[in-house]
Amino acid sequence: MKKNKIEHYSEKEALEFHNSNKSGKIEIVSSKPMTTKRDLALAYSPGVAAPVKAISKNPDLAYDYTTKGNLVAVISNGSAILGLGNLGAIASKPVMEGKAVLFKRFADIDSIDLEIDSENPDEIINSIKNFSKSFGGINLEDIAAPDCFIIENKLKEILDIPVFHDDQHGTAIITCAALLNATDIAKKNIKKIKIVINGAGASAMACANLFKSKGVPKKNITMLDTKGVIYKGRKNLNQWKTEHAIDTKDRTLSDAINKADVFLGLSAAGTLKKELIEKMEKNPIIFACANPDPEITPEDVETVRNDAIIATGRSDYPNQVNNLIGFPYIFRGALDVRAKTINEEMKIAAADAIAALARERVPDEVVAAMGGDRPKYGKDYIIPSTFDPRLISVIPVAVAKAAIKSGVARKKIENFEIYSEQLKQRLDPSVTIMQGINSQIKKNQKRVVFADGEDENNLKAAIAFKNSGLGIPIIIAKEEIVKKKLKEIGYGENFNIEIINSKNKNLREKYVKFLFNKLHRKEGLLERDCDKMARNDRVVWASCMVECGDADAMVTGNTRRYSSSLKKVTKVIDARPGEIMFGLNMVVNKGKTVFIADTTVHEYPTSIQLAEIAKSSARVVRLFGFNPKVAFLSHSTFGQPMTSRTKHIRDSVEILKKMNVDFKFDGDMQPDVALSEEYKELYPLSEIVGNANVLIMPGQHSAAISYKIMKTLGGAKVIGPLLIGLGRAIEIAPLRSSTSDILNLASVAAYSAGIINYSNKTN
Repeated sequence: MKKNKIEHYSEKEALEFHNSNKSGKIEIVSSKPMTTKRDLALAYSPGVAAPVKAISKNPDLAYDYTTKGNLVAVISNGSAILGLGNLGAIASKPVMEGKAVLFKRFADIDSIDLEIDSENPDEIINSIKNFSKSFGGINLEDIAAPDCFIIENKLKEILDIPVFHDDQHGTAIITCAALLNATDIAKKNIKKIKIVINGAGASAMACANLFKSKGVPKKNITMLDTKGVIYKGRKNLNQWKTEHAIDTKDRTLSDAINKADVFLGLSAAGTLKKELIEKMEKNPIIFACANPDPEITPEDVETVRNDAIIATGRSDYPNQVNNLIGFPYIFRGALDVRAKTINEEMKIAAADAIAALARERVPDEVVAAMGGDRPKYGKDYIIPSTFDPRLISVIPVAVAKAAIKSGVARKKIENFEIYSEQLKQRLDPSVTIMQGINSQIKKNQKRVVFADGEDENNLKAAIAFKNSGLGIPIIIAKEEIVKKKLKEIGYGENFNIEIINSKNKNLREKYVKFLFNKLHRKEGLLERDCDKMARNDRVVWASCMVECGDADAMVTGNTRRYSSSLKKVTKVIDARPGEIMFGLNMVVNKGKTVFIADTTVHEYPTSIQLAEIAKSSARVVRLFGFNPKVAFLSHSTFGQPMTSRTKHIRDSVEILKKMNVDFKFDGDMQPDVALSEEYKELYPLSEIVGNANVLIMPGQHSAAISYKIMKTLGGAKVIGPLLIGLGRAIEIAPLRSSTSDILNLASVAAYSAGIINYSNKTN
């Protein structure tokens, strides 16, 4: 089946993304407090003199007193940008900033992009040499061959920190891992296989070198450039291509691929034809890694061979060869042992670790992160997923061990089990959670209504929902306004997205009848009142669509206050029987995740309501893969001081005890007691002190104030508020929500529609 190329955004959206809020994608944030005069004195003058003098005596102390040990320079001259070509140093900056973001997102490594405006290798080498003392590692990127070889080799000679050209070695490490598993599955001996590499750039040569390190004989690797086979005696070969020349009579790809076991394409789309595939050995291994389109599509391979193992560079096929599986974690391990270089032993260790990870049984928490599928080692799973959360705790450990064993580490790690656990804490769990949700809803597409379809952020979220394959969006809006908005944000006015409004006579009659039956006796509304409501209120209309089965889920908000949207929704849809309705926010800050309730519904919950909110919160938190540890928060800790409000919270704890719930809880306690391990010694009898991840607030005011302060001033990432306990899968975005916020809520609504049985309103 042919895969369609999907456009996930317009060019205008991409430009706006890079220019929203602050320009660009990275910023510098102080890791120390900078509030008092004393703070400033310690940070700069005169306090800074102490580490300066210490480092002058022992330069290695820079790893202890500065950011050097967790700082990577991402460097390019823009001579080979992403396949766009030589567009210059400054044009490469968005890509290099993006690389810096990936370092942070996947391995918690700080990085700074540095664009060098020169195509003279000696100038580039000298520049990097002169500022290298500031960094723990150097990542070279998008530098054209052969300059990339010259620059990297020379820097490795003169610097005592890791220098890594990811275009070469990142690709080689992932490809090598894939090859190890593919040969294992195909029952081939890596020391006897015949490999054809179509392409002779930096990545192709690095792949060949690593294959040789893993035991493939040089004579068994045939490399081709645009002029054909690179063979001994061929004229005008540079020194790097000469290293890969072999004695052979083959001159063309058709010659070379005869009886070949492996084809590795790092060239251009369409260069491998079906008839060439037929000439390969039994159980051929085909890595067609040209981007964005491979040398041959998996569909075309399957029309002529059913025994092939296939990998590409694309995410919409199994077995994606993606550098993202490698470079963040390789640098993480290298930095953590203060390695002087990234040597061959470390690269091989990384490749072996990646290969081994794919062979392991995928645990439940990874299944959840990958959308409910448990991939099994075989033809369609030879490389771990890019979003496999185990990568952070496996690859750096292997790299660090290899660095120590090969003698290039300045620092030893005494306990690798503890190190592995520390690595896991570096990940932002919200990303894994949303990845799992999105993977799940892609397989079970739901119709999701975006009630405020004329709002730009809602419209962008609906488009992203469709383009990302998350489900089927329906927008409530006037068609002429949507067409105008689409044009403004860079799409054609005829963008294929479903638009519905009250002009639909059949639906309007259906919803008016439904509203009249529901609200006539309850609120004394007449049929004309219900007709007016259906015609004029998009939230009511969208809620009717979900309640009447014309859509599966809904997201609204951003254009009005949360309470106003909630009031409209609950006119149409009731709470689920036996459930309390409330708002739950997921808050992620500095690697720690907490859930806060109730942020949106109950202004002053009773003791019984607080207990019910805790019970429902624990159930929802488990759906996200967390083991709930519930703290009932107050301005006091265990009754000190005792007030009327404290008693109210303590009563809720006693009520919950009588419910015989299957999760741990405690209270009342102050938030720092609930969250900070420093208090464990003071309150040794509580299992929640210092461990809480579900915070039950005494009132809506304290809940909303807390999470909004954390988001605005603390830089916390917030998903929600999630509307828990409503009788249908509906989420409400607060005022001024971003496109990303609305998209996340739409995904959660679609996910809820898939896992909760709303037909009888119980789960």
